Amino acid sequence: MIYLDGSAKSGSGTLLRYAVALSSLLGEELHMNNIRARRDKPGLRPQHLASVKACAQLSGAQVEGAVENSREIFYKPGAGIKGGHYQWEIGTAGSTTLLGMTLLPIALFADGETVFRISGGLFQDFAPSAYHMQHVFLPTLRRMGVEAELEVIRPGYVPRGGGIIEFKVKPIKGSLKPLQLLEQGRVKEILGVSLSSHLKEQKVSQRMAEECRKLLAGEGYSARIETLWDETALQAGAALALWAQTDAGCLFGADQAGKRGRSSEEIGRNVARSLLEDLKAGATVDRYLADQLVIYAALACGTTEYLVPRLTEHVEANLWLVEKLGARTRLDGNRVRIEGIGYTGRLGTG
Repeated sequence: MIYLDGSAKSGSGTLLRYAVALSSLLGEELHMNNIRARRDKPGLRPQHLASVKACAQLSGAQVEGAVENSREIFYKPGAGIKGGHYQWEIGTAGSTTLLGMTLLPIALFADGETVFRISGGLFQDFAPSAYHMQHVFLPTLRRMGVEAELEVIRPGYVPRGGGIIEFKVKPIKGSLKPLQLLEQGRVKEILGVSLSSHLKEQKVSQRMAEECRKLLAGEGYSARIETLWDETALQAGAALALWAQTDAGCLFGADQAGKRGRSSEEIGRNVARSLLEDLKAGATVDRYLADQLVIYAALACGTTEYLVPRLTEHVEANLWLVEKLGARTRLDGNRVRIEGIGYTGRLGTG
């Protein structure tokens, strides 16, 4: 049995999500207590509960303690991971992308193709945006052998949610490939999307894009940002996302969602600054990929290395977690090194 203290390291929901995912993959029982003990509202919130239940459905797991506000769970994976079509509603504006991020590594080792549709929030603070997943995260994983697609069906924002995304994931043959990203290279292009829902008259999409382009131009970069006006979302909202590609094959992303009191121009400036900061740090991944790649590197066959813009509590927490499950990690300044376990699936899956 894997025992984890949920208050360790960052003490965040990320620790819970990845612990349950890895338990599902390895087929080992998980006992986790003090879940999100350091947070203002400790225990399982609706979005965390959705992650636990969805992982259990994919892996046929039995779960004790899977109720809202619970600070302790016992998770016993089933005999294997089943592909197929799944649908989950978070029920709030909880992040659909965080749930997708939790399920993806499990689905990679299912017994067939997996399609899952998730409804909730797509663009919000403190969660990966759907555009970052589409244009940075999944293309980077493709280099490790991952075949997965993400489609944005309807935008969703805080507080009503109602957004819809759909993942299509093909099972891995063998194990994931390691990734070597030690040279940033020169920026080849910067692309982006400036999205607003029910805000066309206020010209929110144009204003975000124009301010973003202006700041980037001052640093010598040009960007092609597509402006989109949506009328399908359940409420008004906005999001701006950028992604940059270098001639060394590195991908960087930056994004921000709209929020009451946050102007379109402020969003444009914030997104441009975020991208520029990560590039100027000499990194080979952005601040989001820095921790998102850890679990995949730990499962891969071989050694993955990359340079992070800065060391965050999420990076440290994920490294700590995968070490407990057999991977070997090392930090040398901003250089992350992970020796994977060469995972190939279990009990005939994968």
